[in-house]
Amino acid sequence: MQIKNVSKVYADEGRVVRVLDDVSFDVHEDEFVCLVGPSGCGKSTLLKMILNLDTPTSGDVLYRSRPVSEYSERISIVFQSFALLPWLTVSQNVELGLEARGLRRSERLAVVNKYLDKVGLDGFEEAYPRELSGGMKQRVGIARALAMGPELLCMDEPFSALDALTAQNLREEVLDLWEDESVPVSSVIMVTHSIDEAVFMADRVIVLSARPGRVVGDVKIDLPRPRNMKEEAFHEMTDRIYSLIV
Repeated sequence: MQIKNVSKVYADEGRVVRVLDDVSFDVHEDEFVCLVGPSGCGKSTLLKMILNLDTPTSGDVLYRSRPVSEYSERISIVFQSFALLPWLTVSQNVELGLEARGLRRSERLAVVNKYLDKVGLDGFEEAYPRELSGGMKQRVGIARALAMGPELLCMDEPFSALDALTAQNLREEVLDLWEDESVPVSSVIMVTHSIDEAVFMADRVIVLSARPGRVVGDVKIDLPRPRNMKEEAFHEMTDRIYSLIV
């Protein structure tokens, strides 16, 4: 993934609002990248461009050196708000995108069952979202994204609506899934407000300034995995990133 000199400007009641200003960075294969920065700095706007849900005012968003629109089927998203359809079962929510691709039902169910098992929801196929905890709902969202077979997985503050213990468990599970050779995901781009979360999960952290968002840091996280949030080296890294924002 290549973000090249991307700027985004909106017109708002006669005012020009510049959200992003000349943002550039690459995301390589087999890399976990987090985007951090103050609220309103354009992190989610940038993620929408990567997903081909928005376009830059200027600059380019490329995947394998081609316009991202040509590779939309290779990119999936996990939302902050779960975004499950309440009238569908767990299995049907995960199956939805596969049905749109025209897969036969037997093929769809095989994929659905594979990923529900991967996220620890085997046995909950016929449950409805209202019967699930927040952590379970997000596991459905993760299974739905993975079922599409993406090479690039985007995540928009996926743990912010969860309690602290559930969020930490899911962080560790997502890292395990990313490293699982039977899962097609090569790279992950995750938006987060939590510097600790970024340092815990990422290989690199891209730091954006206050609006208009500009890249003010591209920090390699060279701490060995699994990472311990209580270690001095971890705190030194989070302090380094905080210093770039404030």
